[in-house]
Amino acid sequence: MPAQTTPPAPAVPDEAVAPLIRGVSVLRELTEAGGRMSSSGLERATGLARSTVDRITSTLARMGYVRLDGRDAVLTPHLMELGNAYLAALRLPALLSAEADALADELDESVSLAVPDGDGIRFIHQATRRRAMSLSFRIGDLLPAERTAPGPLFALEWSEEQWRAWRERRARDPEDRAYPAVPPRREPRDVEAEFEERVTEARSADWSLDDQLIEPGLVALSVPIRAPGTRHIACVASVVSHTSRHTAEDLRDSLLPRLRKAASTMERRLREAPPPPASPPPSALAAWTGESKQELGRDFVESLARGLTVLTAFDEGRAELTLTEVSRATGLARATARRALITYEYLGLVHRPNDRKYALTPRVLSLGFPPLSRTTLPALARPHLEGLASQVQESASLAVLTPTGREIHYTATITAPGVMSVRIPPGTHAPAPGTALGRALLGRAPHTLLDEELEQGVRTLAVPIHDRTGRAVAAAGLSFHTARHTPRDCTTHLLPPLLTAADGIESDLLTATRFTHVPTT
Repeated sequence: MPAQTTPPAPAVPDEAVAPLIRGVSVLRELTEAGGRMSSSGLERATGLARSTVDRITSTLARMGYVRLDGRDAVLTPHLMELGNAYLAALRLPALLSAEADALADELDESVSLAVPDGDGIRFIHQATRRRAMSLSFRIGDLLPAERTAPGPLFALEWSEEQWRAWRERRARDPEDRAYPAVPPRREPRDVEAEFEERVTEARSADWSLDDQLIEPGLVALSVPIRAPGTRHIACVASVVSHTSRHTAEDLRDSLLPRLRKAASTMERRLREAPPPPASPPPSALAAWTGESKQELGRDFVESLARGLTVLTAFDEGRAELTLTEVSRATGLARATARRALITYEYLGLVHRPNDRKYALTPRVLSLGFPPLSRTTLPALARPHLEGLASQVQESASLAVLTPTGREIHYTATITAPGVMSVRIPPGTHAPAPGTALGRALLGRAPHTLLDEELEQGVRTLAVPIHDRTGRAVAAAGLSFHTARHTPRDCTTHLLPPLLTAADGIESDLLTATRFTHVPTT
């Protein structure tokens, strides 16, 4: 077989913003590494100089997109605002996720929604079952079309150019090494002929099946969800299971009618959906970057910060924007906004629906969303609790109510340094009405202070943590010996930093739960 040649990479446009390209490469490497990587690891993975990596991570930290933990850069939930911008503009998750979740509950199987991304498929919603044999795909994960159930359905709409690009990609990467979400393909097989046959079958059947193409044991059944007034496939709904529960044929025979019924309901929701609510467009989103540049000097890459802010100009009701609209939303000069958009077009993060408009692509989800979409409330809160404990030198904790509502369950604890400090192991239970954290969760007061709740000499100050509906879903608190702080000290010196930490947790929770579910334990 003759050696395959790799086509030359597209030339970088003259007007592209080089620091923005480098910053995106750092975010992608952090994403593929699971959300954490050392500076030296980023240096090796990106090929950038160490000083450049340090300036980029410093800028991302100032934006709240990463936190610096020793030598490591760690993605933060605030970065999810970029993926949220795409998902909000798309509207499909907001309109269809409830039906997908209901179907998952009814079938007791995982259900996903996916959209096409080049010659791959990318998930925009996941309703995953919690069991020992669980499925690990995440919102934002990219899979090769030929190894999935949705792939043949999306390929029905491919142009000759897209088919050619798929064959070239297959020749360059026969083991699918460019897709970290799936195991490498090992066995030799005629992938091209097999996929074309599956596409032909999908054309006549209007459904598609994945019989252990990704890995042994995993099976999936997919049906298209078509856009109103057209045969265009807006997204694909899939039921995913394991051969210990269903064979591929059994999945098709037993669940296809229910999946098609759900797809019909989803299509009706798309037809009946009102237009997005009108809201004032944002303005001056990037105004803060100038002050940060003055403060941090060369450690702040202003062109990177400005460029990333451009992505947040898009949202629900703002799916397609003109250059002028992007400029107004960000407060950037038209020339600056245009260069950022040219850069994103080159990177595949933005496309042009027509000569005047720009829109985000599913590839925006590759910027941190997959690992962050699987966060939990304790993991989200821990950095804030660590900062709080370090600032006030007292033990900090997070707790939730147990299902009965009679007890609290400590889900995260940070023990303060020192000879005498309060140590509460995660997993500890305590009566809710008799603890400051429990009273905060039960809505007794904006903040609560109790003495000797755990043992004699221990004082605890607590505040509630609210979700996006305003419901208290957790409580954060500080615990210490009564001799260290009087009740007045608690109000004047400890309550303000505790409230700041709680605000940070709530802000991250608000961002993370816009399109994902964040477990409280």
